[in-house]
Amino acid sequence: MNRHNKATLIGLIAIVLWSSIVGLIRGVSESLGAVGGAAMIYSVASVMLLFTVGFPKLGRFPRRYLVWGSVLFVSYELCLALSIGYANTSRQAIEVGMVNYMWPAFTILAAILFNKQHSSLLIIPGFLLAMLGICWVLGGEQGLDFAGMVTNIQDNPLSYGLAFTGAVIWAAYCTVTTRIAGGQNGITLFFMLTALALWIKYSAGGGGTMDFSLHAVIYLLMAASAMGFGYAAWNVGILHGNVTILAGASYFIPVLSAALAAMLLRTPLSLSFWQGALMVCIGSILCWFATRARPMKQLVDDAV
Repeated sequence: MNRHNKATLIGLIAIVLWSSIVGLIRGVSESLGAVGGAAMIYSVASVMLLFTVGFPKLGRFPRRYLVWGSVLFVSYELCLALSIGYANTSRQAIEVGMVNYMWPAFTILAAILFNKQHSSLLIIPGFLLAMLGICWVLGGEQGLDFAGMVTNIQDNPLSYGLAFTGAVIWAAYCTVTTRIAGGQNGITLFFMLTALALWIKYSAGGGGTMDFSLHAVIYLLMAASAMGFGYAAWNVGILHGNVTILAGASYFIPVLSAALAAMLLRTPLSLSFWQGALMVCIGSILCWFATRARPMKQLVDDAV
């Protein structure tokens, strides 16, 4: 296997690792608490990144990327980890994770609005289908049930609100860093800052006791590895592999994540949930195709 194919395979492994995050974060939070568990995950992941990616040379970083990248990345990771940790049940944690996976559609929409990314009219049905999928998931057993969806959200507005906010923030992060990162990668620094923010919250807010059982330690190591090695593997794939394959495969994360979370948390999911998850995937893929299509004027010029 040549270097290019190896890098693509490593990038695909990153997608599998990321897909396991919802179930693993929930597993850790059940023993160590929402805040304490998240703080431990990002602390251990930071150590792993120090040995795999290394600490960046901050002098090379554009100042805007250092500031905005840190703020947006830390904010997103806090929203992601705490939305899952604060969920009332395992099923709700999986639903919250699905809300978070609105970020691909949001990212493409932001790229069109702010980065002047060309797109076709496919963006409209794609975005609407992704949103419909989320509504379908939150509607419960009945599928598209707005009354059920409202009741579901009212049961835990904090978790659902954090997940939605996180999706918007990550879209902003992807849009902003594309323009100002200057080819630099601050992932190790960003993870360390996330861990610091969580420990500050844990100390200030009384995060509660942490039960370090064998089960908790195993899930902690798995979650930290999925987080840290996932980002490290993705960088290898993006830099040296087939970006088109990786981008296309990433849009199937919602379904894969739900499947892994259901297995890890031993939580059965209804047919309506899977229908909604599939809508999210297809909607995101349509949004992606919308940005891959060439403008009509260019097609006409090429034909002439």
